Amino acid sequence: MDKSYITTSIAYANASPHIGFALESVQADVVARYRRQKNGEVFFLTGTDEHGTKIYRAAHEKNLPPQKFVDEIADEFKNLKNILNLDWDGFIRTTDKENHWPAVEKIWKKLRENGDIEKRIFKGLYCVGCEDFITEKDLVDGKCPIHQKEPEVIEEENYFFKLSKYAEELKSRIKKDKLKIIPETRKNETLAFLKERLRDVSVSRSRDKLPWGIPVPGDESQVIYVWIDALINYLSGLGYPESDNFKKFWSENSEIMHFIGKDIFRFHTIIWPAILLSVNLPLPKKIFVHGFITVNGQKISKSDGNVVDPKNLVGKYGTDAVRYFLLREISPFEDGDFSKEKFRERYNGELANGLGNFAARVLTLASRNANLQIHNNTINEEIKEKIDFTEKITEQKINEFKFNEALSVIWDLIKYGDNYVNQTKLWENTENKSAEIANLIFLLQAVSQMILPFLPETSEKISKNIKISGDNLEVSKPENLFPRFNE
Repeated sequence: MDKSYITTSIAYANASPHIGFALESVQADVVARYRRQKNGEVFFLTGTDEHGTKIYRAAHEKNLPPQKFVDEIADEFKNLKNILNLDWDGFIRTTDKENHWPAVEKIWKKLRENGDIEKRIFKGLYCVGCEDFITEKDLVDGKCPIHQKEPEVIEEENYFFKLSKYAEELKSRIKKDKLKIIPETRKNETLAFLKERLRDVSVSRSRDKLPWGIPVPGDESQVIYVWIDALINYLSGLGYPESDNFKKFWSENSEIMHFIGKDIFRFHTIIWPAILLSVNLPLPKKIFVHGFITVNGQKISKSDGNVVDPKNLVGKYGTDAVRYFLLREISPFEDGDFSKEKFRERYNGELANGLGNFAARVLTLASRNANLQIHNNTINEEIKEKIDFTEKITEQKINEFKFNEALSVIWDLIKYGDNYVNQTKLWENTENKSAEIANLIFLLQAVSQMILPFLPETSEKISKNIKISGDNLEVSKPENLFPRFNE
């Protein structure tokens, strides 16, 4: 592993964070932590998308200036770093006039210089929720299928990006996995979309109708379309075009990967790579597309009152418990459901009774034995093979973004360790069973390293109870990692 540039989408700053964005953040964090653990160089970026019609209207409804409105929301998203224990390196905001705006202006000018932007009159259906024009065939019962609202009819003179110019090159790169879209179903959807005649896209809005955004360079009557502005955050977040970070992490020998939701994948798999082709910059290597989280089988909706605040969930159960549920319960590629019952079932069954119980048993037994030693000839070969197998499969599953399957394999190793305790009856005469206890400490230490990308706080708590000096082991009795919840 060498250099990796890992990004989440930037969260739309029209409402407080909910569990859906927490999922994406934690998924990206796992890959970033894993690659650092393997001594790779990583830059992990997240941030907030703060322009567009939806935000302008939301601020107006709150009777707040747009900048004050997005400042408050951005702070909430930034605070997820501590709440979810995210190890990101940069947080970019699209209202940042010092770092983001200059990058957007430079890309816009390059697009124009290359003849890929022109002004024309256009009439179309615009969904404010999607911040995008949609066609009649996209509608279901006359409404946007995602936001369940009728689109607005907009007719105005805007700038357009010649997206159609890059259709064939995009098809070629996606088919060959030079731009790898994960899962395969999203790749196929993208290719099916590209088979149709790709229309050019509007990339500006009249400033008379939308004064909130980055002005088009050389034309103060227009603001740059929010999606063009937002996508360029992946460059501005690295300090495009001159910074060392940009040169290091947005390069052919860096693995650039975006984590995004299924509702915005076409922007990332079609429009964004076309822009990069136009300005002659490397394309991402991988685009990972996750599904939505529902709550008790229903779409998350503020009006329905079913929004789950990750801050409240962490306050009750702890950060690692929330991370574990999101990674273990929710399919990486499909929609998944949250309920209090499912959460407690995972918590009690797999954290409290599983990892927590196993760590407590092993460390408690070991702390009673003052003469523990650990060296290669005392470690059971079967245990070594089990650990090696688990590490290999875990690496494979993380690289495939199958976080739930990676955790399942690690938990199989924990179950194996529990069975080893039962079979060897280590609680009987621990002084004569130093070798067996050393085997378990070896296994538990391996588990703590394997869970580090997923449950970093728990990994650290386990590791600090195990001190190895040469062949000598010093073990302390642990705290209760996951107290049971019986309510």
